[in-house]
Amino acid sequence: MASLNVGNLGEYLREQRRNAQLSLRQLADAAGVSNPYLSQIERGLRKPSAEVLQQVAKALRISAETLYVRAGILDAERDRDDVETRAVILADPSLNERQKQVLLQVYESFRKENGFGTDADADADADVKADADAGPGPGAGVDADAAVDGAETVKNPHS
Repeated sequence: MASLNVGNLGEYLREQRRNAQLSLRQLADAAGVSNPYLSQIERGLRKPSAEVLQQVAKALRISAETLYVRAGILDAERDRDDVETRAVILADPSLNERQKQVLLQVYESFRKENGFGTDADADADADVKADADAGPGPGAGVDADAAVDGAETVKNPHS
């Protein structure tokens, strides 16, 4: 059963690598893993650790959570919608990194409010709440209370 997940992971990694127009060697170098090891992962012969998956995801600029699900590290059924939503947000080229993080915080707060929060969501929400309690920092640009309460007032500074 695990080999099916690993094969699916390998096919997915190969597809993502090709979409990023990277050679196997280029991705291996960027992820800090050996070329033969990455080749074995893509062919479904090896099951990488979560750490290796995170390095590969970072090199491909995709969500590590998506790779964790494909590798069977995360429960696909329970986490699929959440992971897909996060992956879409993180992959959106029209958003900068700060905007992606704020959007993820708002998303996590809504999930928690609706009873779908995870431990990771609770930790992120605690960070958002701590930021809100501390007040806006210099150049914060986002009202943390608005982000937690529904993001009705988050505005695009470029409009």
